[in-house]
Amino acid sequence: METPENKPLTQTAHDRDRLVLALGEQLSALLSASRALTVATSAEFHPELPPAAFHIAHWLHAFGPAKVSGVADAVAMDRSATSRLTARLIHLGLVEAHPDPSDGRGTLLNLSHQGRTRIRHAIVHKGDVFRQRIDGWNDEDLEHLTQLLRRFNGLSA
Repeated sequence: METPENKPLTQTAHDRDRLVLALGEQLSALLSASRALTVATSAEFHPELPPAAFHIAHWLHAFGPAKVSGVADAVAMDRSATSRLTARLIHLGLVEAHPDPSDGRGTLLNLSHQGRTRIRHAIVHKGDVFRQRIDGWNDEDLEHLTQLLRRFNGLSA
C-alpha cells in the first residue's frame, strides 16, 4: 500500500517512529535542563536548602500565604516533608508563620522580607539563563515554539 506521498506504508510508519523518538529525546533533554536550572536557581535562593524548599518558597511567592497542607497539595509534596522544609525555611528567616485569622488553630505561611528578596533574586537569575538560551532567536521562532508547546500541553488546538 502506498501513502499519498508515494511512500510505502512501512516506510511512513518508520519515519513517524523516528520522529516520535527524536521528539522524546528532545523533551527528555528539556526536562533535564529544566531540573538542572532549578537546582542552580535553588542554590541561588539559598545554598543550604534542597530544591524542594525553593519550590515551596517559589509557590508562596506566586500565590501568597497558605497553610502547610495547602502548600503541600499545591506542590505535590508529602505533608510531613513540606512541614520539615518549611521549618527550615522559618529557621533561616525566609518564611514566617502566623496564626490563620479565619481559624485560630491554623497557621499561615508567608515569605519574609528576606525570603521575598532572595526569591526575586533567584527568579532573575533563572530568567537570565533562560534569556541567554533564546537570545539569538527571532520573534517568529519564539511564537512558533510557544504555539507548539501550548498545543502539546493541551492548552490550545
